[in-house]
Amino acid sequence: MQKILVLGASGFIGSHLVAGLLDKGEYKITAVDIVDDKLKEATNNHFKDAHYVKLDIQKEKKKLSGFIEKNDVIVNLVAIANPGIYIKDPLMTFRLDFVDNLFIIEECARLKKRIVHFSSSEVYGKSGSVYMEDKKFLFNEEKSNLILGPIEKHRWIYSCSKQLLERVIHAYGLQQGLNYTIVRPFNYIGPMIDFLPSEEEGIPRVFSFFMDALLYGKKMYLVDGGKARRCYTYIKDATDAHIRIIENKGNVCDKEIFNIGTVKNEITIKDFAVLMQRTYVKHFMRPDEKLAGMESISGEEFYGKGYEDSDRRLPDVRKLRRLTGWKAEYDLPKMVYESMKYYVERQRSM
Repeated sequence: MQKILVLGASGFIGSHLVAGLLDKGEYKITAVDIVDDKLKEATNNHFKDAHYVKLDIQKEKKKLSGFIEKNDVIVNLVAIANPGIYIKDPLMTFRLDFVDNLFIIEECARLKKRIVHFSSSEVYGKSGSVYMEDKKFLFNEEKSNLILGPIEKHRWIYSCSKQLLERVIHAYGLQQGLNYTIVRPFNYIGPMIDFLPSEEEGIPRVFSFFMDALLYGKKMYLVDGGKARRCYTYIKDATDAHIRIIENKGNVCDKEIFNIGTVKNEITIKDFAVLMQRTYVKHFMRPDEKLAGMESISGEEFYGKGYEDSDRRLPDVRKLRRLTGWKAEYDLPKMVYESMKYYVERQRSM
């Protein structure tokens, strides 16, 4: 039975991935994180079938190395993936997303372990509308340039850290034979994506802000008017892709980079807010509730000084389809409904 180590196992992606791997029943899983709440929820009664280890990778390097040595495949999901934190604490973002992750990569190279490393669509940086006039333009894993903003826009430290680590992984593959697969997620949504702002301090992702506004009667703030476009992918579709990559039938994923996203689900942030609002009114709104409406706000006012955004991200997933047979099943209305349903039911059961 193949032994899989999942680092960052109780995050949004990690908790769904561990649950999906457990459902397969073919792996011995060690799940590492500093908390286990989402992991327990996602795996339900199967949690006992995964070995959970509470471990801080920033402070317990020797223990971490031991777990890497004992497993066959290392799935690395350790990261700060939150624009609010990029702005507030760029040094912490760099230290975790590059410095501490570099140790994981170097240990995998030293111990000859296969690593499935989760990077980000953020590595592509600023698409620039001038490049996006052709609807067919896609971010391609091998051909697209990676363009970032100026240094004073320190929001890009996350993207830069992720991009540099990808280059180091590639170099280890060239020079020391590291067997890797790099995953670039494009805007996943689904149950457990974030804690809502009303429940826990912090700045989560767009879906969670809008969900919080609908549940608690707040305004839906549209950063810079909500003009930016995103391609959303449901977490179940994404998890299917992740498992195919981990399984690596025929070793087709060795030393490859994969975008995971759904071009057909592209939408502006403003239209995404409208879709969520309409879905809430149709399926979940109580008679005594009121909608607070929407309001435009600048990125700097919302996130803080140093914020900048990319206007559009269209993933090329042809390689993923060709090599693994993956295909997304969820359209945008269905994934939005399922994601919202989870939060409505959870909030009303409290």
